[in-house]
Amino acid sequence: MPSIRTETVKIDAGAHTLNGMLWLPEDPMGVVLFINGSNNSRIKPPNDYVACMLRTARLGTLWLDLAPSGEAGSVHRQLDIDGLTERLKAACTWLRQHNTTQELPLALFGVSHGAAAALQVAAALGRGICAIVLRGGRPDLAEHGTLTKISAPTLLIVGGLDDGVIDTNRAAYAALRCKKRFEIVPGATHSFEEPGSLEVVARMSRGWFLQHADAVPR
Repeated sequence: MPSIRTETVKIDAGAHTLNGMLWLPEDPMGVVLFINGSNNSRIKPPNDYVACMLRTARLGTLWLDLAPSGEAGSVHRQLDIDGLTERLKAACTWLRQHNTTQELPLALFGVSHGAAAALQVAAALGRGICAIVLRGGRPDLAEHGTLTKISAPTLLIVGGLDDGVIDTNRAAYAALRCKKRFEIVPGATHSFEEPGSLEVVARMSRGWFLQHADAVPR
């Protein structure tokens, strides 16, 4: 396993300061910005298993608390996806300017409601994003027309028991004009808490990110 360097970060996002943690393995191949869709801690979220698997493959990860104090629950209730998108843009700008990450391919991992914001960021930044993975995502909450603007290769992963989300992701897959893939994990619910489910998500995500980070000139 590669050695991992951790760094506590503060990112200026206009009226807010975002707190986060950056994990970088030795000689990283890229960095993945995680966008959670709940009001759980984004610094150490429940699905950190996926991030750990990515780091063993020499992919850095950045986790942020995207709901600063005084706004607890706003991300969970999906009151302001546009505001969340602006914070994520600020995080991407920070990664592009930070001395340890500025040359690395940048990818996005969006969960649940956070998938909509991830898509809006990718639509705005174009080729500045090398790949996207959406896990149990809600792409239907993104602004109208967002999906047709995505250029980054996009992998959509949903649980086989998450009926409503399967339908919305299937529709999003049809609308995407980029390189894309749609995967259903049998027996998994929206939270992917079933034994082995997150392992499948991690394996698919790792392969997708490595494939497309490796295609970006360094």
